[in-house]
Amino acid sequence: MARVRLNDVTKRYEDITAVNEMNLEIEDGEFICLVGPSGCGKSTTMETIAGLTKPSEGTVHIGDTDVTKLPPKDRGVSMVFQNIALFPHMDVYDNISFGLRLRKYDTEEIDARVDQASDIVQLEGMLDRMPDELSGGQQQRVAIARAIVRDPDVFLMDEPLANLDAKLRVHMRTELQRLHKQLDTTIIYVTHDQAEAMTMSDRIAVINAGELQQIDPPLVCYNEPVNLFVAGFIGSPSMNFVDGELTEKGLATDHFDLEFDVDGLELAPGDAVTMGIRPEDIYPTAQSTTLPSSSAGIDATTDVLEPMGDEIFVYLTLDGSSAETMTSTEASTASNQLQMSVDPDSAIDEGENITVVLDRSKVHLFETASGDAVAHGIETVSKPNADRASAKVEAEAEADAGGRHE
Repeated sequence: MARVRLNDVTKRYEDITAVNEMNLEIEDGEFICLVGPSGCGKSTTMETIAGLTKPSEGTVHIGDTDVTKLPPKDRGVSMVFQNIALFPHMDVYDNISFGLRLRKYDTEEIDARVDQASDIVQLEGMLDRMPDELSGGQQQRVAIARAIVRDPDVFLMDEPLANLDAKLRVHMRTELQRLHKQLDTTIIYVTHDQAEAMTMSDRIAVINAGELQQIDPPLVCYNEPVNLFVAGFIGSPSMNFVDGELTEKGLATDHFDLEFDVDGLELAPGDAVTMGIRPEDIYPTAQSTTLPSSSAGIDATTDVLEPMGDEIFVYLTLDGSSAETMTSTEASTASNQLQMSVDPDSAIDEGENITVVLDRSKVHLFETASGDAVAHGIETVSKPNADRASAKVEAEAEADAGGRHE
């Protein structure tokens, strides 16, 4: 196992900055996912750790060693790529042992390591098969076993499940979690699939445009996103956003008003604020009595229903318009739309006029100009984590000072 640290790592390609001043610290034995949209810099960050790419600025440490200028073979890392890249003319045993044979390991050591790795990834009885005789999941297991036999300090995995079908991806996610527990080693995993990031990792590092946006446990990123980008990227379906203006009584939007105590916010009436609410936190008004803090009713019209088996996604319009009257771009970005998630046995039809309520304890507020989070939950206004922690420290300091004066 090894700790990995990136200090102010920047990577430029002529006039393009792929990674910008990345500071990242990964603990021994941690499973961390680098997640973000295509082109955000997550794979470049991975390649910089591996030594496949040299940073323009900054340093990379693995354990206590500065590896910034070391070649990949001397960094104690193993990589598993999206493209499995097995040697088609070699059987499973030869594919797994290839790196060890290059390093002149003796036959007994190679056999022991291959047997151990094949047992971990459940390839027993397949060592004499050729790659074209294996399924996609079995081929990916061979690639993982090839990485395991090197006994690396750090595993680097760059979207290794992207080419598998949906059912196999879910199965392999479970296998990778078992592998992490069994090997108890550091794993850095790159993906654009947030489901993979949410289900497998100890922490998620959300990256956008080459910059680290947030690094926290999955549920913290989900429940307390630090800005609009993280809020919109983490979660499927995506969080609903409605632009409005802060008033002395709460938030005023084009379609509804939301009342709450604004005294705890570091904003003033008249400031532009974006409200965020996840689909599962919007309810038909009949369920308002079950909520810890329900908003006033909001009139809406059901537009499209998407039955998903265990739930139904309901697209709502707030002014009676329909997606049929808008272009696809207008429909996907319209501020007069909300998406709601309801139970599969809910009696809701398309084109129905209904009233919905918001769970105020799950409403998020963001400053529109900066995109930074202002509050997570407005039942009683709360501040984002860093501000809350700072306020707690200040309060404790004041209490200590008061005690000394007494």
